[in-house]
Amino acid sequence: MTLANILFVLVIISGLATLGMLFVGLFSMARNTEQTVEGGRRSNRFMWWRVRLQFLTIVLIVLWYLASRS
Repeated sequence: MTLANILFVLVIISGLATLGMLFVGLFSMARNTEQTVEGGRRSNRFMWWRVRLQFLTIVLIVLWYLASRS
């Protein structure tokens, strides 16, 4: 396996993790019907993890692009 193939698999995994965290955050917001502070903090934490995973996915895409060019 080449580095480009490994990075491609990591891009797919991190993209699916980002999508999963998006749905977890959305469901958390939808379940917070009482509008409690704890529920808001929980969904905010999930969305921060989504942003971090998106950043990781973008970095991996750039690295995959650079590795596949050579």
